[in-house]
Amino acid sequence: MIRNVLSIAGSDPSGGAGIQADLKAFSARGVYGMAVLTALTAQNTQGVSGVHLVPPQFVADQINAVFADVRVDAVKIGMIANAGIADAVAGALADHRDIPIVIDPVMIAKGGAALLAPEAVDVLTRRLLPLATLLTPNLPEAAALLHQPVATNRAEMAAQAERLRALGPAAVLVKGGHLDSDESPDVLATAAGLHWFEARRVPTKNTHGTGCTLSSALAAELAKGVSAQEAVAIAKDYLAGAVAAAGHLSVGSGHGPVQHFHALWKDTQEDSY
Repeated sequence: MIRNVLSIAGSDPSGGAGIQADLKAFSARGVYGMAVLTALTAQNTQGVSGVHLVPPQFVADQINAVFADVRVDAVKIGMIANAGIADAVAGALADHRDIPIVIDPVMIAKGGAALLAPEAVDVLTRRLLPLATLLTPNLPEAAALLHQPVATNRAEMAAQAERLRALGPAAVLVKGGHLDSDESPDVLATAAGLHWFEARRVPTKNTHGTGCTLSSALAAELAKGVSAQEAVAIAKDYLAGAVAAAGHLSVGSGHGPVQHFHALWKDTQEDSY
């Protein structure tokens, strides 16, 4: 049975992040993707120049419409933008705690633009984190959620992962991509303890949408019924391939997108580049 996965996130018209990246990742991982829009952005590979928010009640209406008709096997939550939207999403999902929910706390765009209002952090922490099967912050996001300095080493990453899990998520994956190192380790905190996932840093500027892509791949795998640890291993391997193949694309002049379909377009890539 093909699983159905819902993304609740903002739109990226350049196609590399947000809803567009989520739907690509869902398709690449073999699940049927659905999308609820929380915000429209004016952005490209060089940055975000504008944000238009969807009214909170209409965000809830979109979610309710999907659940009223479609079996939803997992949910991925990305950009929620403000406290009103966070409240609306939490309220709409309150009766659906039986399905996996992956939260990627989108707070700052790759180019530096703020994508989450400061007052929304409290609502995100109180109302949404307890719903999460898996929370996937990068180092700055983990620090912002905890009101602590950004982790600079593995010990601090592990400590912050445990502190975030104490706020309610069943599992927390703290991503180490911002470490000043040739390595890019991630740490998964679950009830069973800590598990490290090692990775070499890929020398490329084409990393637009990596967080969206990873969290969507995780939601796809959780929808299939695998454990959090298995899902992280599969999703990280998928993302590593997408980043490694990003150079086959020619999209924009800033932080380009990853190649979501690297495993499916191999023949085309070999013939065309």
